[in-house]
Amino acid sequence: MIKQVAGVAEVTDADFGAEVLGADLPVLVQFTAEWCGPCRQLAPVLGQIAFEEGDRLKIVQLDVDRNPGTTLAYGVLGTPTLMVFRGGEPVRSMVGARSKRRLMEELADVL
Repeated sequence: MIKQVAGVAEVTDADFGAEVLGADLPVLVQFTAEWCGPCRQLAPVLGQIAFEEGDRLKIVQLDVDRNPGTTLAYGVLGTPTLMVFRGGEPVRSMVGARSKRRLMEELADVL
């Protein structure tokens, strides 16, 4: 079980379409795993961004081990992979943990 972070919901293969592809806001998806150290480092950063940018950006986590369908569908090969979806389409993909400042810079044009 991946560690839940306040403001960051967990999605699954079953609800990915409704929660991510059908969302009104841009959605940042963290493809994560419980054994992934960099994913754990990134979790509090995502929690802070979710708190500060919740009106402009939805942030969710997807466990790659328990949700292979979505993981394969989007070609996720490493964790953490961060993918931004807008209007049901992936518009940005980033691999690896990063600082809050760097992540916000990388998200600036999709928010």
